[in-house]
Amino acid sequence: MSLAPVALTCGEPAGIGLELAEKAYAALSTSVPFFLIADPMHLSEQQSYVEIAHPAEAIAALENGLPVLPHKFPAPNTAGKADPANARAVVEVIERAVSLVQSGEASAVCTNPINKKALKDGAGFEFPGHTEFLAHLGGVERVVMMLASEQLRVVPATIHIALKDVPKQLTAELLQDTIRITAEGLRADFGISNPRISVAGLNPHAGEGGAMGTEEQDMISGVLRALQQENGSFTLDGPLPADTMFHARARAGYDAAVCMYHDQALIPIKTLDFDRGVNVTLGLPFVRTSPDHGTAFDIAGRGIADPTSLIEALKLAHHMASRRAAARTKKTG
Repeated sequence: MSLAPVALTCGEPAGIGLELAEKAYAALSTSVPFFLIADPMHLSEQQSYVEIAHPAEAIAALENGLPVLPHKFPAPNTAGKADPANARAVVEVIERAVSLVQSGEASAVCTNPINKKALKDGAGFEFPGHTEFLAHLGGVERVVMMLASEQLRVVPATIHIALKDVPKQLTAELLQDTIRITAEGLRADFGISNPRISVAGLNPHAGEGGAMGTEEQDMISGVLRALQQENGSFTLDGPLPADTMFHARARAGYDAAVCMYHDQALIPIKTLDFDRGVNVTLGLPFVRTSPDHGTAFDIAGRGIADPTSLIEALKLAHHMASRRAAARTKKTG
């Protein structure tokens, strides 16, 4: 049985997402089956597309144009200027994509960037972002954000909070859950049977024995010891000085790095592989990927947006969904 296509959301239509979808179709039409959920009236006049009534029609449609599952938006689209009138429809598209995956009609969700202010102003959107909304739709309390490329996989334990709040938010329970979800994601979605995870310290030099901070001694080391003792299916190393974790020789020794805060994780991967990083949400009951950038209103409509991250996100979504499907077949067979 062939794998269902990936559902790609339009995201904020005034951003670069639709332009990227068109470019991704040109690059992937023969290799990754996907369809776009969007208002066809928002697409460029130059883009050839095929309206489909059901995701199953997408694979055949790819030969003739970008498959589009129509979703009506109330307002026209002006590049670079989000219209709050379209906010509810943006949310509906995400809900629709998740519903299609949950029903088996799509194999994975790949999300184009949204503008949270426009969603809040126009639809009363109450979630901090995509990830939290998808966790709500998936019925799970805790998920993990991974940034992945061929060179590096990183996971921040705390994400979009002020640096001064990190020590308060970084609890033993949070760190334990983050590491467990990361290990399971590496097994289920990346095919790594015995994941190797390196864990950064919070402070410079991982606290240097308490001289530069005690979080490593007080909490992080104990969490790592307890996890390693209770579960032999993954290997942990740390807490390590973050400034020596990301050179080539160090990266060869682990499958993913768990970091304590946002920039500690994202600076290395964006420095090493800025264009090819993919945002992966681990811990959901379905596959979700996203390009690692925002709506880029400043260049929307100019035809210069780089589609590399979206292309990689679609490829990874298809790969992860294929791996999960193969695992289900093996289990039931």
